[in-house]
Amino acid sequence: MENRKKTIKQWWNGVKQQRYIKAILITFTAVFLYFIMLGNVIPEQIDVHLSDVAEEDIRSPITIENRQATDRLRAEAVDNVEPNYVLKQDYAETQGGRVNDIFELIGQVKNEQEPTDEEADSETSEEEDLEEKLATVNEALSSDTSQQLSDTTIRTLLETSDSQLVLAKEATSNTVFEVMSERIEANNLQEAKDNVDELINISTVSNKLRDAMVEVAQFAIIPNYVYDRDSTERLREEASESVEAVMIREGQLLVKQGDIIDNEIYAQLRLVGLLDESLNIYPYVGLAMFVVLLMGMMMYFIQESNSTVKNNNSHFLLYLLIFIIAVCLMRVTSFTELLGIGGLGYAVPVAAGTMLLTLLLNTRIALFSSVLFAIVGTVLYSQDGTSTFNVTYGFYLLVSSLAGALFLSTSNRITRLLRAGFLVSCINVAAVMTLLFIKGLQNGWLEVGFHLGSAAFSGVAAAVLTIGLLPFFEAGFSILSVSKLIELSNPNHPLLRKVLTEAPGTYHHSVVVGNLAEAACERLGENGLLARVGAYYHDVGKTKRPHFFIENQMSQDNPHDKISPQLSKTIIISHPYDGADLLREHKMPKEIVEIAEQHHGTSLLKYFYHKANQEVEQPLPESQFRYPGPKPQNKVACIVAIADSVEAAVRSMQKPTPDKIEALVNKIIKDKLEDGQFDESEITLRELNDISLSMLETLKGTFHQRIEYPDELRKGGKEHGDSRGSNR
Repeated sequence: MENRKKTIKQWWNGVKQQRYIKAILITFTAVFLYFIMLGNVIPEQIDVHLSDVAEEDIRSPITIENRQATDRLRAEAVDNVEPNYVLKQDYAETQGGRVNDIFELIGQVKNEQEPTDEEADSETSEEEDLEEKLATVNEALSSDTSQQLSDTTIRTLLETSDSQLVLAKEATSNTVFEVMSERIEANNLQEAKDNVDELINISTVSNKLRDAMVEVAQFAIIPNYVYDRDSTERLREEASESVEAVMIREGQLLVKQGDIIDNEIYAQLRLVGLLDESLNIYPYVGLAMFVVLLMGMMMYFIQESNSTVKNNNSHFLLYLLIFIIAVCLMRVTSFTELLGIGGLGYAVPVAAGTMLLTLLLNTRIALFSSVLFAIVGTVLYSQDGTSTFNVTYGFYLLVSSLAGALFLSTSNRITRLLRAGFLVSCINVAAVMTLLFIKGLQNGWLEVGFHLGSAAFSGVAAAVLTIGLLPFFEAGFSILSVSKLIELSNPNHPLLRKVLTEAPGTYHHSVVVGNLAEAACERLGENGLLARVGAYYHDVGKTKRPHFFIENQMSQDNPHDKISPQLSKTIIISHPYDGADLLREHKMPKEIVEIAEQHHGTSLLKYFYHKANQEVEQPLPESQFRYPGPKPQNKVACIVAIADSVEAAVRSMQKPTPDKIEALVNKIIKDKLEDGQFDESEITLRELNDISLSMLETLKGTFHQRIEYPDELRKGGKEHGDSRGSNR
């Protein structure tokens, strides 16, 4: 049965270290976050119809352009732009030129086809010749011109003499130029043409020719104040672009309670997605991307952090549980905003999450998680539907979470939790006051007081919640927290009382080792409290045979003088592992067990090794007199091992002086380094030097030189020497 339990435990430990476990946990957390935030991202659908009366105020959940209204305003702006007309000064010369061209053409046709004397005597009549010339002119003229000039006019011009034709050309051309020098619009074109009859008033020409001249002039006169298409289009385009887009802002009131839903309001409701007409998948996809980004940030930080969460799946599960608890607290508290009581959401004890993370795992992870809590909180507190992200609560959650982590970062006492909770309350109140002042303090003083009271309650609730949850997490995940270490350092602990009563010399030795190890750990930035408590328990195995260790022999005979070196070796070497077994029986944290088991590593029992070699002819292998290990696996275990050797060696010195102590400490560290005792702990040479300096400072205060008082001088040196010998 015992073997079966051991096999199951080994299998479970193996499963906990599998990589796919972490993938499963992070996937579950991502799904949890997705669904807990889904209700805040997906717009609420409302059941309204045209001509209904709004039962409540309806606000826009998003910011979007109302393109229909924008297009309408732009169309109105374009319609308001009048057509642009320009005066074409060159039209007068152009049309005057056309008049000259007509007269020159007629003169050319007329002169080219003058009948010879023989043709004049022929049977061809004058009428036929005129018709031929008329046909030639019509053929030469453009179709538009030939259609507008009557045959009568052309005949008249063909029958006119050359001198009269030149006079008619000049008069007609000048008249056209004079008339078109003024602005002629399309709607007053006829008026301009009527002016021609008054301007062409030449008495030297016949009425018939004058009528022909008037017709040609009226034909040539066209509007010179014309529509400019390019400039008009440019002006209309500028007018259209000057119209700003009509935006429906996030939180904008679309319809008040009691208003009638008309076509315009109904179109706006459809535009912002409040009508249950079609499924918009973009919010779902956007939320999924949001969650993936959060989980990506979390995993990247954990992989880059130097913490147990990176490689220990149990600690990773603990982290995710605390993260989910904090999110659930925000989710539950966010619903209070729907009650219409302003500021009740500030009561969320989100700082409990960072407090637990600081005490159980790592301060850096707690600080990073504060940012994640704030980001998630901006979504969870958007309950009013007017915004996807509530930045106000995001700022508050960030400040409160950071305060919870920072005020516990150097805590060594469980009582500091309540003090930290009070400080978090103060920071929360300051944050809320900041937000209220920025907004202009538009609330009444009663409401302000409720805001501040909720913020103050948050810090106290966070401390109480942390105190309540801390023991469960410590027991369930075997977490060695600060509070647990403080509890284990209590001299009334059964194992420490056992050491004190059964091996008092070992107890005193352990206390001094704890002082040395704690100071060295703090110098290196390691867990000094863990080193101290581990040192208290590192020699608990000596209680099994206390009198076989010199610090417990007092004035008794040394039992090793009566037994073989091999048996002495067996007794001495067994004490780290006897202590580890005893610690496991008392359900002590594995970190304490590991320190007790590793504090001698695989070092050599030099005294008994050399003693055994004196009794044999062939040298014995060192492996028979070495501890079986393991070697120290971390820096704290290394420091405790060094402190253990240093304290024992310095205590055995006859007359310790600072120079002797320094030489001895350096030699011990050098011997352990050369013996490979630090190979598995990743400790550096610089850190070993810092450890040496720290222990020297502590030892100077412990083994300082004492002043010999007169009574002691009279007792003599022999008695003084005997007292030193009894301490060894």
